Amino acid sequence: QVQLVESGGGLVQAGGSLRLSCAASRRTVSSYIMGWFRQAAGKEREFVANINRSGGSTYYGNSVKGRFTISRDNAKNTVYLQMNSLKPEDTAVYYCAADVAPVASSRSTSYDYWGQGTQVTVSS
Repeated sequence: QVQLVESGGGLVQAGGSLRLSCAASRRTVSSYIMGWFRQAAGKEREFVANINRSGGSTYYGNSVKGRFTISRDNAKNTVYLQMNSLKPEDTAVYYCAADVAPVASSRSTSYDYWGQGTQVTVSS
């Protein structure tokens, strides 16, 4: 099974940018639909974005649309989340996930493998 490790989180001021990376090992990431989710303290896990196996199709949650961009480099076995115009409400632990299903989903229950998460904190 694939193992996922997120990196790139940290503390940033509102309006700033961060790029998260999700490195896969044991299996090639091109076998999976990949997604990013986030969970703020005391809240449910929220869908952020997903990308199909080829990278040709992406989908975003309403709260990040126009500010975040998901991409993948199958040759590097890595998925990225570029986050621009960050807001304090983007503060959360961000998780990378892999889905073996044939069609991309925004539901966390569809995803089969998860990373440990990386903290993103946006100060006002």
